[in-house]
Amino acid sequence: MNKDWYMILIMKPLSRHSFFETGSVVWGVRSHNKFEAIREVINRSLVFRRIEGLDLEMFAERVIEREQLQSTGLGHGVAVAHGRVTQVLEPQIALGVSPEGIDFDAVDDEPVQLLFIIANHPDNKMDYLQILSCLVSLVRNDVFRHELLSCMSTAELEITMCSAFQNLLWKSEAQRA
Repeated sequence: MNKDWYMILIMKPLSRHSFFETGSVVWGVRSHNKFEAIREVINRSLVFRRIEGLDLEMFAERVIEREQLQSTGLGHGVAVAHGRVTQVLEPQIALGVSPEGIDFDAVDDEPVQLLFIIANHPDNKMDYLQILSCLVSLVRNDVFRHELLSCMSTAELEITMCSAFQNLLWKSEAQRA
């Protein structure tokens, strides 16, 4: 890939990307082990399957390798796992929802019900940090977490996340400008 083309892509503000659109939410994650849950969300999520040339198993291994270094279970039923792969030109996020919970070695030892997985290009660390910051800001709010878990459908959850996440990205970018 031409490096100039990639530089244009990474300079595009994150708020212009679409996050949490159709295919980003995996409802009813069945796996209870964190590594199996990571694989399940990656393999069931349309956002990752749409990435041209992405080997889903290789991506899952990258995410698991990172997770083995330190758990990304933030507490309050939330984890934000991630992996960096060159096939990802624009950051992508999937959300796996497990009503029963996933044993994730979270900081509070509570099971994870909301498992976010971020795919990002290795050279694009700033976008990852901005995405992580926005996600953490959203899910720290007890009311918002409850709202997500109360959604009655995948579409409702995608709309709720998309709206809240985009609003936070816009505010974040406006503050930096």
